[in-house]
Amino acid sequence: PNTGGMGAYSPAPLVDEALYEKIMKRIVSPTVQALAAEGCDYRGVLYAGLMVVDGDPYVLEFNVRFGDPETQVILPRLASDLLPVFAAVSEASLEGTELEWKDAAAVCVVLAAAGYPGAYRKGDAISGLDGLDAGDDVLVFQAGTACSEGRLVTAGGRVLGVTALGEDLPRAVERVYEALRGVSFAGMHYRRDIAAKALERLKPGQITRKSNLV
Repeated sequence: PNTGGMGAYSPAPLVDEALYEKIMKRIVSPTVQALAAEGCDYRGVLYAGLMVVDGDPYVLEFNVRFGDPETQVILPRLASDLLPVFAAVSEASLEGTELEWKDAAAVCVVLAAAGYPGAYRKGDAISGLDGLDAGDDVLVFQAGTACSEGRLVTAGGRVLGVTALGEDLPRAVERVYEALRGVSFAGMHYRRDIAAKALERLKPGQITRKSNLV
């Protein structure tokens, strides 16, 4: 069944320098230029959902918001302070702003409620977050949650996003699945193959591209 995003990873081994330049030249730059040509003073996030077929990128959708759960693996890799970037965007002075990225990979796995993506159950108590070994390399993003009688409970289809950082993609995958084992709620389920295709693409000794593309 069709679902919202059930996981994400960054960077994407599929995106090499040649594909990155193709995406910028064919899609991103023309889109920004078209907005300017129409007199649209757009300031904010432009999320491009793309599909790559035989080495060529195609647009599935544009959103004027951060992607979910894509953002949960991009921003944790950002070493720069995001606030000055937002300020520069609002003041139309983004040119010359530099972003620094951590030399790390990130993987996010979404924990879904019982019944999702169909009619899902609400109100199940969530446990294990307090005891989660969440250092600088693990983050938990709450999505479909609520507080009921002092307890954290499920309140949506996609309940939590657990993100882990690692020195490379294999380690980030290993770390995220280690971390989420301590979290539980009735009917909890999640995909166990997040980033599996990416791992298949990696060659021995390959260093993945330090990119904000997922």
